[in-house]
Amino acid sequence: MTKKPSRRSENQDLYIGLVRLHVLHHAAEEPIFGLGIIRELSRHGYRLGPGTIYPLLHGMERRGWLKSKLQLVAGRNRKVYLATAAGRKALVKARKQVQELYEEMGEGK
Repeated sequence: MTKKPSRRSENQDLYIGLVRLHVLHHAAEEPIFGLGIIRELSRHGYRLGPGTIYPLLHGMERRGWLKSKLQLVAGRNRKVYLATAAGRKALVKARKQVQELYEEMGEGK
């Protein structure tokens, strides 16, 4: 018997692309870090924990959209992420696609 996914995980699967766009948007503006982006995403209604966001960041880095570096903060090293040129290019294209979807759904009219 196949276990039915919880409503939360169903929604997470639907919205994960939007989460990636949020992350890429913020990483294109300034360095981001795991807990900081979790807090930012929660302002937009996303409830993500470290077990979701860190694999997402690592995957975006493997795809070449983000680049990480260590940054000294209050005497400790923090891994921060910035959008790469490829990530910025992908973001420009994605913005156009999001705008088209928004208009098609009748919200942009």
